[in-house]
Amino acid sequence: MTIAAGDATVALVPGVGGSIASFHCRGIDVLRPTSETSRHAGDVRQFACYPLVPYSNRIAQSALAFDERTHPLARNFGDHPHAIHGVGWQRAWTLEAQEPARARIALDHVLDGDAALAWPWAFRATQAFVLTPVADGAMLTLTLTIRNTDSRAFPFGLGWHPFFPRDESSELGFVAQGVWQTDATCLPTMHVTVPPDWRFDPPRAIGATTVDNVFTGWGGDAEIRWPRTGHRALIEADRSCSHLVVFVPPGTDHFAVEPVTHMTDAFNRAARGEPDTGTRYLRPGEARSCTMRIVATTYDLR
Repeated sequence: MTIAAGDATVALVPGVGGSIASFHCRGIDVLRPTSETSRHAGDVRQFACYPLVPYSNRIAQSALAFDERTHPLARNFGDHPHAIHGVGWQRAWTLEAQEPARARIALDHVLDGDAALAWPWAFRATQAFVLTPVADGAMLTLTLTIRNTDSRAFPFGLGWHPFFPRDESSELGFVAQGVWQTDATCLPTMHVTVPPDWRFDPPRAIGATTVDNVFTGWGGDAEIRWPRTGHRALIEADRSCSHLVVFVPPGTDHFAVEPVTHMTDAFNRAARGEPDTGTRYLRPGEARSCTMRIVATTYDLR
């Protein structure tokens, strides 16, 4: 399914993790486009963007401490020891509403069969997509909402995993105060001031940078530029997205800039009494949302 506005189109694939397959504006791929092979295979990790719900990143050793209990979680990433990115990205969503420039999709997580091993509380998630023309481009607004449909409270987090095209000219810019160093399995080990190699203020070329870390003290804005073609993408997230994951793998044609509400393994750390994890809680019947905008425009190369 496709929504369109002005010179921009966004292809949505609800059945594959509630994902975006492409965001195309004025002849440019704003997000990394999904190949036809990956679409047919339903390989969500190769899609342009997918939602992170009811948490982002990893839960250590696939075991969640909450309410004086340890809840075992199914490993959902091959032989990786930690549960990762929640359940939304690995479930089929359904279309609830569609207009030419907007759509809404939904996922109901019910505790049937093995579902409770993926996440032990019931919830309903929705994603709203709105495409709007702006001067020299278009703006895609995404709103992700989670509602507790269980009889028990639970911790939660939200976010997105958008991938962007990468070439030799790609630049990234954002302001952050700190960053979490990690171990070999991407669990946080130490919080430090952002080192020079990971500073992107002012914006600079990604170059040979390799990073897969959570940044803190992020202001909610990031900028990506492609000087070779003279276009850029501005990422604007609301203040609930207090953390930013930046994933720049070596030797690839893509990278990810992920607004999220919490740090890696936040729930277990909060259970141990650690501060500033970004952990939030949902009471039965309660709902929370966050919003991200991706504004695609051109800019003056002079």
